[in-house]
Amino acid sequence: MIRKLPRRFVEKVWGVDRLPPPFPHPSDDRIGEVWFDPPEELPQLLVKYIFSSERLSVQAHPDDDQAEAMGYGSAGKSECWVILDAEPGATIAVGFHREITRGALREAALDGSIVEHLVWHEVQAGDAFYIPAGTVHAIGGGVSLIEVQQNSDVTFRLFDYGRPRELHLDEGIQIADVEPYPEALRRALSEESGLLVDGPHFRLYHVTGAKLPDGLDEGPTLVIPCSGGVLLDEESLQCGECALVSDPTEVALGGTGIALIAQPSR
Repeated sequence: MIRKLPRRFVEKVWGVDRLPPPFPHPSDDRIGEVWFDPPEELPQLLVKYIFSSERLSVQAHPDDDQAEAMGYGSAGKSECWVILDAEPGATIAVGFHREITRGALREAALDGSIVEHLVWHEVQAGDAFYIPAGTVHAIGGGVSLIEVQQNSDVTFRLFDYGRPRELHLDEGIQIADVEPYPEALRRALSEESGLLVDGPHFRLYHVTGAKLPDGLDEGPTLVIPCSGGVLLDEESLQCGECALVSDPTEVALGGTGIALIAQPSR
């Protein structure tokens, strides 16, 4: 069974005035995200497109245990970003230059210098960053990306550039990873298919051409084209779409595009 997932458009103050093709722009407001509704067969994973014209807030997400202990349910949020497009010099922030104390982190969040403590990575299409729960991060302006994440929206904002939105300093500082980001969690799409993320909640592969990667399990799987188009048993799937496949081991993959394939971890 192959089923394309419905999508919905989410307004954001930092979004774009016009979505890039193939997306329509459904309103006069800025659109920042396009969500694909998680299917009942795979409710624990969420796929989004993110489009930024300005920097997003500096934020962090709790892990499962922290979310449950804090009364937010049993799902935290780890995620992976795959860059689709970036304006020249566009950046994302992931982790700190050096370990920071929680007291210093609070001061930096209050006076805005947290931006200087973060490592801002210049990005280009094909870069991929796995963002474990607790990692302090931010997306800069001029970036388009696909986000594959745990289906949770528990977000603690530490700094928001003066925007009139609620901050969550106590919670965010409590769960923040105050150490530098492990460079090994940054990857890049290549001409060879491979594994981008092998985390405790999901595995994410990138596939180039018509060969499925080794190691796929039977069971519900998400397929997300990120360059060109792919064929799933002769059904066309294009950029801007996401499909649920009930059993990828029984599906023929075709086309010349690049796709992401997401499965829950074993």
